[in-house]
Amino acid sequence: MPPLDTLLSSVRDCRLCEGSIPDPVRPVLQAHAEARILIAGQAPGRKVQESGIPFDDASGERLRDWMGVDRATFYDPAQIAILPMAFCYPGTGKSGDIPPPPLCAATWRSALLDRLANIRLTLVIGKYAMGWHLDAPRRSLTDSIRHWRELDGAMVPLPHPSPRNNIWLSKNPWFGDDLLPVLRQKVAAALGD
Repeated sequence: MPPLDTLLSSVRDCRLCEGSIPDPVRPVLQAHAEARILIAGQAPGRKVQESGIPFDDASGERLRDWMGVDRATFYDPAQIAILPMAFCYPGTGKSGDIPPPPLCAATWRSALLDRLANIRLTLVIGKYAMGWHLDAPRRSLTDSIRHWRELDGAMVPLPHPSPRNNIWLSKNPWFGDDLLPVLRQKVAAALGD
């Protein structure tokens, strides 16, 4: 089994989706063997694809606020790993970004996760990540998030922090009132010594 650094180099050199996505292939992820929090997202958006920095957009600002961490902590791979279900921007469809191509997760995800032995908390963002990480995802994203207390405590399902989800957030005030304070406590505990 190659070490994590070797595997990360292979992922960054991956060209499996070349020609099947609209933009040039540019895998975007962050990981270190010592990371204690895993952010399991969907796929980079256009702005992130251009910058090469995970969550380098309004979604990232909101996610950092939800977690109660600053940019320095968020972008420290020895503290937080960021592994979306697909590492390249998949393109835009009729109602937003195209779903992450399953080939990426099928090729890389298990090997990467196997090398992250120090993860204490996983933030599962969006239905594609929930389908992979939750043993029994609910029928809807809202149901999966609403039943967060039923999970083992080392996993927290979240909606995507995109501004596109402002309506969802306004329709589900329990998310901000009940889940976010607990999320911040869990993040602080996972990052603590």
